[in-house]
Amino acid sequence: MLVGVLGVVCQVLPVELHIRAGIGLLSFLLALLLFVVSALRFLGKDEQLRIVRYTDTEVHNGPTTVVLWPFTYRSASVVKATSLGEMDYVKIKDKVNGTERIERGPKLLFLGAYDLINQTGTGVTLSKTEYILVEDKTSGDSRTVKGPCVWYPIGQETASVKKNAITLQDDEYVLICDVSTGQRRVHKGKDLVFLEPTEGVSGGKQKAWTLKANEYVRLLDHVTGKITVKRGESTVFPGPHEELVDGDKMAAIDLKVNEYVKVVDQTNGEVRVVAGPNLVFLGANDKILDNGTKKAIQVDDEHAVLVRDLSTGQLRLLTENQLFVPGPTECIEEVRELIMLADHEAVIVKDQHGNLHFHYGDANKKSGEAKRSFFLPPHCELMQLNWSGGMRRLKRDLKIHRFDCRPQFMWNEIDVRTKDNVELVLETTLFWEVTDLQVMVRKTGNLTGDIYNQIRSQFIKHCAQVTLKGFMEDLHRISKEIFEEDRDFYTSRGVNIHSLEVTKYSCTEKRTSEVLQQIIEETTNRLNRLSQAESENEVKIFKMQGQIEQEKLNGELLEIQHQHSKEEASVAGAAEAQRVAAFMEGLSKDVPNLENRIQMWQTLRKTDALSVVSQGGASLYYTPNDVNLSIKTDGKD
Repeated sequence: MLVGVLGVVCQVLPVELHIRAGIGLLSFLLALLLFVVSALRFLGKDEQLRIVRYTDTEVHNGPTTVVLWPFTYRSASVVKATSLGEMDYVKIKDKVNGTERIERGPKLLFLGAYDLINQTGTGVTLSKTEYILVEDKTSGDSRTVKGPCVWYPIGQETASVKKNAITLQDDEYVLICDVSTGQRRVHKGKDLVFLEPTEGVSGGKQKAWTLKANEYVRLLDHVTGKITVKRGESTVFPGPHEELVDGDKMAAIDLKVNEYVKVVDQTNGEVRVVAGPNLVFLGANDKILDNGTKKAIQVDDEHAVLVRDLSTGQLRLLTENQLFVPGPTECIEEVRELIMLADHEAVIVKDQHGNLHFHYGDANKKSGEAKRSFFLPPHCELMQLNWSGGMRRLKRDLKIHRFDCRPQFMWNEIDVRTKDNVELVLETTLFWEVTDLQVMVRKTGNLTGDIYNQIRSQFIKHCAQVTLKGFMEDLHRISKEIFEEDRDFYTSRGVNIHSLEVTKYSCTEKRTSEVLQQIIEETTNRLNRLSQAESENEVKIFKMQGQIEQEKLNGELLEIQHQHSKEEASVAGAAEAQRVAAFMEGLSKDVPNLENRIQMWQTLRKTDALSVVSQGGASLYYTPNDVNLSIKTDGKD
C-alpha cells in the first residue's frame, strides 16, 4: 500500500518535486516506523508485562508482542515470572479483595494484575515416622499431618517443626493426655504414635510389666480408688488412671514347708495364716504382718513354744512334738529350750504366786515334783541371784541362774592393820561348797559378799591383836583360828568351808614395804647361800669319790698290764729257746763243736740287728773292738 502511494505521487508531481516529496515522505515513514517500533513490547516465555493505566492495571504473559500506544498508560515494566521447583510454593495475596491463595510447583508462575507474593517456602517432607502439627489461623482448628508425604500450606495454615513419632515395642506404652478434653488414654505397642495437636505424653515412653508365674502387680485407679491385682505369666499395661501400689512388680511369697506368713485384709481387719509349701499372692487390700515370712517352730523333746492368744490374753506352753504354726489370733512369745541339769547343777523356779521350786541334777537331792529336765512353765521364771564379784567384791555383777553345787575356790583381797600400825594387803584363798541351796537362798541374796565381809572382819580383828613380826610368825595359826571360829556363820547359810589360806601379803606403805622386802630378800639370800654351800660341798664330795674310783681302777690296770708283760716275756723266751735249740741241733752234724755253733748264732743275731738298724734313720757307730778292725803302717809313705 505504501509503495502504491509512492508510485501515484511520482506520476503526478514533477521530478524535483518528486525528489523533495520522496525525501519528505521517507522521513515521515522513518518517523512512523520508529514510533511503531518504540510502542512494541516483545515478551519471552518467562516474562510478563505489567501495564499501569490511568484507571486499572493489566498484565500480559509471554511469549507475545504487545503494542503500547502513547498516552494510554502511566507505566509499563517487564518482570520475570517466578519459577517454582518441585517442592516450592508461594503464598499470593490479591490486593484488591484481600484474598490469599497458595501456588505450588513445579510451574512457571505469572502473577495477576493485583497479586502480591507474601511468602515463599518449600514443602515439608515427612518420612514414615515423622509428623507436623498444622494450625489454621482463620478457624483456630489444628490437625496432625503424618508422613510419608510432602505438606504444603492451605490458606492461613502454619506448621510446627517436624516431630518424630513415638516408636513402641511390644512391651512398651505411653500415657497420652488430651488437654482440650482432659481425657487420658494408654497407647500400647507395637505401634507408631502420632500425637494430635492437643495431646501430650506424660512420663515419656514406659515399659510394661512382664510377669513371671510367681510375680504380680497391684494397680490403684485414682479415679475410682479400686485396686486391681494382675498375676503372671503375662504382660501388664496400666489403665489411664492406674499406678503401682507397691512401687514395682512383686514376687509372690514362696513359703517352704517350715514357713508361714500372716496376712491381714485392711478392709475388714480379718487375719489369715498361710502355711507352706505355698505361693502367696497378696490381694487388693492385703498387707503382710510381722515383717513377712516366719519360721514355723519345731517342737520336739528339747524345744517347746510359749503361745499367747491375743483374743483372750492367755498363755499356754506347747510341748507336743509337731511343726507349730500359730493361728490368726496367736503369737509366739518365746521358744523355750529344755532345761537339762548336770549332776552338780541346780536351778530355782519362781512361779506366778512367788513360790520357789528347786530343781537338782543330782538324783539324791531331788525333792517332791522337782525334775532334772523340764520346760519352764508359763508365768514362771528362773530365779537370778546377783552376787558380788572381783577380788574386793565391790560390785554385784555376777548373775547366777544355774548354781554350781561343787566345791569352788574364792580369791579375796583384804586390807588389815597390825597392832604396831602396819597396814597390810592380804590375798586369801577360800575353798567352799554350797550344801543346802534352799537355806542359802532364804538366808542371803549375796553369798559371796557375805563370805567376803565375814572373812574381812575376822582378819581385821585378829591382825589388830598382833604386831607385824607376830603376824609373819603366826600367819597360819591366825588363818586356822578364823577358819574354825566361823563355821556356824557359814553353816547357817548352807555353805561348808573346807579351807582358808593366806597366799600373799604386802605392805600398803611404800617405806614399810621396802623394809619388809629387804627382810625377805635377806632371808632369801641367806637361804640361797646355804643352798649354794651345800651344792659346792656335794660337788667336792662327788669329785673326790670320782678320784678314788679312778685311782682304784688305775691300780687294777697296772696289775693287769704287769701280768700281761710277764706272760708275754715267758712266751717270747720259750719261743726264742726253741729257736736256739732247733738251730744248735740242726748244725750238730755239720759243726760238731758247740762253741763254733754258738759263735755262728751270735753272728746271725748281729746281722739281724744291723738289718733292723739300717731300715731306720739312726746313725750307727762301731769301735774297733766291735768289728775286729786293726790299722797297720808299713812306713813307706
